[in-house]
Amino acid sequence: MASGGPRVLVVGGGIAGLGAAQRLCRHPAASHLRVLEATAGAGGRIRSERCFGGVVELGAHWIHGPSQGNPVFQLAAEFGLLGEKELSEKNQLVETGGHVALPSMSCTSSGASVSLELVTEMGSLFYGLIDQTREFLNAPETPMASVGEFLKKELRQQVASWTEDEDTKKLKLAILNTFFNIECCVSGTHSMDLVALAPFGEYTVLPGLDCTLAGGYQGLTNRILASLPKDSMVFNKPVKTIHWNGSFQEAAFPGEIFPVLVECEDGTRLPAHHVIVTVPLGFLKEHQDTFFEPPLPDKKAEAIKKIGFGTNNKVFLEFEEPFWEPNCQFIQVVWEDTSPLQDTALSLQDTWFKKLIGFLVLPPFESSHVLCGFIAGLESEFMETLSDEEMLLSLTQVLRRVTGNPQLPAAKSVLRSRWHSAPYTRGSYSYVAVGSTGDDLDLLAQPLPADGTGTQLQVLFAGEATHRTFYSTTHGALLSGWREADRLLGLWDSQVQKHRPRLSREQRSCSCLQRRQNTQTY
Repeated sequence: MASGGPRVLVVGGGIAGLGAAQRLCRHPAASHLRVLEATAGAGGRIRSERCFGGVVELGAHWIHGPSQGNPVFQLAAEFGLLGEKELSEKNQLVETGGHVALPSMSCTSSGASVSLELVTEMGSLFYGLIDQTREFLNAPETPMASVGEFLKKELRQQVASWTEDEDTKKLKLAILNTFFNIECCVSGTHSMDLVALAPFGEYTVLPGLDCTLAGGYQGLTNRILASLPKDSMVFNKPVKTIHWNGSFQEAAFPGEIFPVLVECEDGTRLPAHHVIVTVPLGFLKEHQDTFFEPPLPDKKAEAIKKIGFGTNNKVFLEFEEPFWEPNCQFIQVVWEDTSPLQDTALSLQDTWFKKLIGFLVLPPFESSHVLCGFIAGLESEFMETLSDEEMLLSLTQVLRRVTGNPQLPAAKSVLRSRWHSAPYTRGSYSYVAVGSTGDDLDLLAQPLPADGTGTQLQVLFAGEATHRTFYSTTHGALLSGWREADRLLGLWDSQVQKHRPRLSREQRSCSCLQRRQNTQTY
């Protein structure tokens, strides 16, 4: 172990980086620890913002599977960030199957109300098929490459047996199209045709009814940040290149040789014995060719290219008065001219808003009422290019159409996320894409050097895209940070054992005798 202890740099201050840093800083060997965050704040894709007289989540929204097996839930409970309902045993035992709850109301694009009975019927059909896709996990082969193709094949068989009139059949298909769009938001993909069928069931759903943190999700990462040693977090410090497998010397550390040198965008050069990389997969996809020197091994570079990484954005609309019923929780929007069985190639300019799955009704704020819309894929990325005025105009027209009220007042303000445009994120979260498997996530998680030569554990990798069964989640990200911290701690502890003086046979005998005597005194 290095004199004065190993120097560790964590690149990225999201929940994976913070979790790794918190775990490491408790160890006496980790006295030289720094977290380099490219932006002005911690949390990464957990981003709560004070707005509309309350707190809204621009990033992670729910704790998925809030139960005892979820470390994010456990931490939030420990920090006192959850209410009585969220902490109740009843809430923790709910089995959702990973499926989104059905809407409180459903409206068509022509302003008609859709029977919730019909929505429930289509939801049961869709989620039944989603459950079937998970059964291919250990199958010797799959009937097709993607989840989307499988769903559509099964649906065509179902549709052939429908006996209703043509209008009802079209409406049922339009409702199913909305469920496809919901699943795109869940998977963080443009289309379910991009999501691999064989490994789809490897994603693990924890029990518990998804819950939110009333004071904001960022309260959790702020508490982790507060537990770190003072000045260990460095903000506005984007990294340019990680030079590894070298022998670097720095004037500030005379006589020390480091295997890794982190070069920052501002020219700062920081030597290290170990670097934990926790940047989003979207950033790695865009910068891997210049981010590592020497370049990553071919297999790891290929895994980065193959794993999917898409965009799921939110748009918040603030109203002075609600136009929805008091107990309404989610407004589903059904576009009557859509079907999952038809490929449409219309311009994004004219149709981007049709990918919106609807609007979540947020709990009332002090003086305003807020809807939160969700939208995934290329349409979501197109939305980021619009001005607030253009977006507000489009969404006002949408809401007037679905409510059948041409005089519906426009929202008084709008806020949206822009995860694809964010330079250090470049999207929302990962999925196992066609052409990739869970092995690629494991490959991404492997530390460097991978061949066992040179200094061990020079560059380690964490983040949601490195967790084989919990990818795309905050608990997957946190667990991955803990995993890499534990990997380092295991190395340090083994080095301490290795360098501890060996006792002679006589010394060991005396030591054993002394321990027996000590035991007998109690």
